[in-house]
Amino acid sequence: MKILEAISTIAGKYFAVWVICIAVIAFIAPDPFLIFGGYITILLGIVMFGMGLTLKAIDFKLIITNPMPVIIGVCAQYIIMPLAAFLIAYIMNLPAELAAGLVLLGSVPGGTASNVMVYLAKGNVPLSITMTSFSTLLAPIATPLILLLLAGKWMPVDPMAMFTSIIQVIIFPIILGIVVRRFAPQVVEKSMNVIPLISVVAIMIIVSAVVAGNVNSIASAGAIIFAAVALHNAFGLLFGYLTARVLGLDESNRRAISIEVGMQNSGLGVALATAHFGPLAALPSVLGAVWHNISGPILATYWSKKPENVEKQLNEQIQETNGRTQI
Repeated sequence: MKILEAISTIAGKYFAVWVICIAVIAFIAPDPFLIFGGYITILLGIVMFGMGLTLKAIDFKLIITNPMPVIIGVCAQYIIMPLAAFLIAYIMNLPAELAAGLVLLGSVPGGTASNVMVYLAKGNVPLSITMTSFSTLLAPIATPLILLLLAGKWMPVDPMAMFTSIIQVIIFPIILGIVVRRFAPQVVEKSMNVIPLISVVAIMIIVSAVVAGNVNSIASAGAIIFAAVALHNAFGLLFGYLTARVLGLDESNRRAISIEVGMQNSGLGVALATAHFGPLAALPSVLGAVWHNISGPILATYWSKKPENVEKQLNEQIQETNGRTQI
C-alpha cells in the first residue's frame, strides 16, 4: 500500500507531464490505444466515483454560511467560459465540429484538479472545493441548456439526451461514491491516498483513446484548436479574477474563482463530445486536459510567491479542510 501511495503522489504531482507523454505516444503510435475508445464513459465514471468518495458535508458548508462567493464563482463559471468559447469559435471561424467542441468545453463544470491548484496558489480552498462540487451537481441542467443556446449554431443539440448522459456518467457515480463513504468510511480512508492514481490513469487512458482516434485531425487542425483552447483558458483565468475583484471579494477568493473558472472538467467534455457531437469535437477537451494542467500550475506557482496577506486565511482553510486535496 505504501508503494501505491508513493506512486499516487508522484502521479498527481506530475499529472500534466504524464498527460503530455501519453498524448504524444498515442499520436505517434495510435493503434494500441484505439481499443480504449469504447470505454471513455466508463473511465470518466470511475473518476467521478473517486470524486464522490472524497466529498464531505463540509464541501457544501459555504453554500449556507457564506453563499455569495460561491454564487459569484459558479455564475462566472457558466457565463464567462461558454460565452468566451462561442466568441473565440466565431472569430476564428472554426469548423462546425471543433466550434461545438470548444463551446462544450466551456459549458462543463470545473475540474477537480483545480482544488490542488488553488491550494498551491494560496487561494480559498474551501471555496474551490464547494464550487467544483456545486457546479458539477448543476451540470445536468446547465450544460445541456447552454449548449442548446450556443452550440446549436454549429451542431444539432439534444438536451435531454445530454442530460441523461451527464446523470449517468457524473451524478450516479458521485452519489455511489458518497454512499460507499457513508457506509464504509474506514475502507475509504485507507484507500484515499490511492484515489488520485486511479483518476490520473483513467484520464490518461481517455486522452490516449481520443488522440489515437483523431491523429489526422490533430495533424491538420491541431495548431489552430490549441491556440483556441489556450486563449479560452486565459479568458477564464483573467475574467474569473476580474469578476471577483469588481464584486469586492478578497484576494484569496479571487484566486480561487480565477482558477475554478479557468480549469474545466475536460474528461466530461471528451465523453459528451464523443457521444453527442463526434470524435473531432472531443479534440478541444483533449487539448484542454493537457493545457489546463500546464497553465494552472504556472499560475499557482506565481501566486504562491505573492501571498499578499493570505497566509492566515490559508492556515484556517487547511485546518477546516483537514489537509484535504484531491486530483
